[in-house]
Amino acid sequence: MSQLCGHEQEDFEGDKIMSMFFHKQLHVFDSFEHKEYPDIISLWLNKFYLAEKKYVPLIKVEDAKEGFEVQLFIEQKKSPDIPPISLKSLFTNEAFKDIKFDALKEILQLVEFFPETKKLVDSEGKDQLVFNSGDFANVIYKTLPVMRMFGIRILLPKGMKDMMKPKVSMKIKGENPNVENFSMVGMAGLLDFDWQIALGNTVVSQDEFLSLVESQSGIVKINDEYIFIDDTEVEGIIKQLHKQPTEMGIEDLLQVALAEDYDGATISLDENAQELMGKMLEGDAVEVPKGLKATLRPYQQRGFEWMFKNTQLGFGSLIADDMGLGKTLQVITTLLKFKEVGMLDKEKALVIVPTTLLTNWEKEIAKFAPSLSTNVFHGANRALDVDNLADVTITTYGVIRSKTAEMSKIHWKVVAIDEAQNIKNPNTSQTKAVKKMQSDIRIAMSGTPVENRLSEYWSIFDFVNKGYLGTLREFKNEYARPIEVERDQKCLERFKKVTSPFILRRVKSDKSIIKDLPEKIEMDQYAQLTENQAAIYQSVVDSIMAEVESAEGIQRKGQVLKLITGLKQICNHPVNYSKEGNQDITLSGKGAEMLQIVSGALVNQEKMLIFTQYKEMGNILSAQLKEKLGVDAPFLHGGLTRNARDKMVDDFQDNPAHKVMVLSLKAAGTGLNLTAASNVIHYDMWWNPAVEAQATDRAYRIGQKNNVMVHRLLTKDTFEEKINFLLQDKKELANLTVSNGEQWIGDLSNNELRELVKLS
Repeated sequence: MSQLCGHEQEDFEGDKIMSMFFHKQLHVFDSFEHKEYPDIISLWLNKFYLAEKKYVPLIKVEDAKEGFEVQLFIEQKKSPDIPPISLKSLFTNEAFKDIKFDALKEILQLVEFFPETKKLVDSEGKDQLVFNSGDFANVIYKTLPVMRMFGIRILLPKGMKDMMKPKVSMKIKGENPNVENFSMVGMAGLLDFDWQIALGNTVVSQDEFLSLVESQSGIVKINDEYIFIDDTEVEGIIKQLHKQPTEMGIEDLLQVALAEDYDGATISLDENAQELMGKMLEGDAVEVPKGLKATLRPYQQRGFEWMFKNTQLGFGSLIADDMGLGKTLQVITTLLKFKEVGMLDKEKALVIVPTTLLTNWEKEIAKFAPSLSTNVFHGANRALDVDNLADVTITTYGVIRSKTAEMSKIHWKVVAIDEAQNIKNPNTSQTKAVKKMQSDIRIAMSGTPVENRLSEYWSIFDFVNKGYLGTLREFKNEYARPIEVERDQKCLERFKKVTSPFILRRVKSDKSIIKDLPEKIEMDQYAQLTENQAAIYQSVVDSIMAEVESAEGIQRKGQVLKLITGLKQICNHPVNYSKEGNQDITLSGKGAEMLQIVSGALVNQEKMLIFTQYKEMGNILSAQLKEKLGVDAPFLHGGLTRNARDKMVDDFQDNPAHKVMVLSLKAAGTGLNLTAASNVIHYDMWWNPAVEAQATDRAYRIGQKNNVMVHRLLTKDTFEEKINFLLQDKKELANLTVSNGEQWIGDLSNNELRELVKLS
């Protein structure tokens, strides 16, 4: 066999024509036997250049009584304003006698691949070329694609370009839509379904479908849509119908009804089902609680009504308004309404927050809803009288984690969680502890429900409406992977539709939401490394890259993280990396840039927040601002007591002399209200737009009267500048803000990583 193959290979290589086409070799055909070869080859290749000729065929398809008519025309490429010439006119109109020969020559090129058109040419365009619906299926799926390959324009009837095939679908039926005490639980007995078949946007019963396919096949027109009915596929659909479940859970039915499709097929709802869905989605106006000491903005009123309506239906709510739009006030208003209508008479409310927000929640309730009694369950002297609970118990994620058994024995009327991204990882003990809390109503609050990946959304939604989005595995297969990996826009749209009743997302940039908030102006400001910084930077690249290139798997990713962390600290200040040495801030290019920005703000009597993710850098900044500019710049970080943090925030907000505050990004990136500041510096980048926006929104929120200047400090010609460039187009998924921070860097090849971190 090998000898035979070798012999054939020799023949192949010796063939002049083959070598000319596949090996780009030049040959002369000058013998008598072969001198016609060039003309024959040229004629054969000619058809591939039809679209570039002076006269180009055009195919038009129209509906006919007995099927579909195919017509031939000629377009004049050099005279695009002249309408296409019909084949009949080409033969009969004297005006075209000079071009007839050249035009017919191009039309005849098609006959080899579309032999049926010979009938039109032979009759000089007088005969009709009509295909029945069955035969036309071959034309549209086999012949016309070849025509398109040659660059020939094809005009199809409207609706034929997006040919549909029959799909299994359903009709959702509703019982009495006027039922009282309408709720999610009650809907399970109010909605039912029948399996049907979707023919494009038309949904028919199984009997209607079987009757149709008995009499028709191929391309069929139904309600201005063209459907391809294939006998083999019809058999598959019938088998599929037999495998479909006879019952479906209310969560699945709701998703189908909200998305208005089943597995990509159009579904239908009868009048009762439409009325029931409308009742679920269109809440009535709700009177603001009488004891509320605040005037709600229109969008806050809608948010309160939305949450209250969801609780009446038995749904949980995820309020995901942009930072600073008043999520806390909307939830407090809802809790107060619960009390005034008697929902907190027997069972009470539990609010779970990060430690930094305890005081904020306590003060906000006292300010806006003083008739709500509160108990802060936190600290060494915490106490909880189970038989005499306050209307609202405020506690922290840490307490819930350590006191899970005790707290899960209480049945609360409502459990609300703030900064819900604290339960984004479904496998942590903290998330599991929060989800063990018993309640009738669940409310989650988060300005960024997704920080890194869509599975975080599932975890929060699993708390709000358990089971609605299926298991985590099912969610990843149905939504996360198609959206994140494949960038499937249809899947994203479906995801938004099925979750829209339970998530409310408004952004400050939408002027229809809030008209009186000033502008946020973001600026990337570049600093040069000092000579010392550059030397240390290059040394670290050389040493750790050698370790990266010799490691594999998880060890390699660990070395990459070590490299990126080290370089980021060097770009901040040499001492941030070495932990010892001269802390003079001017030994860092960023430090010198920071001093200039702060000096300008102080001259204008403006206040400033400076964020860093490193405690060492925060201490350096605080000390150096005092030494260089004589300004007190307290450092708010996770190691401070609650009282110390509260005093620091109050002083910054209320004392005109306190102009600058340094903050740990992790400890102060959420929850705090620092609207006295009109300037924000991100000293180092987290490389997650959601996290950076959360920090900025400590200043850019309701109550801010001035434009907010945001300065993002980056070192030029380093990995920081390159990463920033790469991440400019990372903000995707319809404001879900999915971004992987720096994790993606660990997946780069050694060459790609070297290119990223090298000094330009």
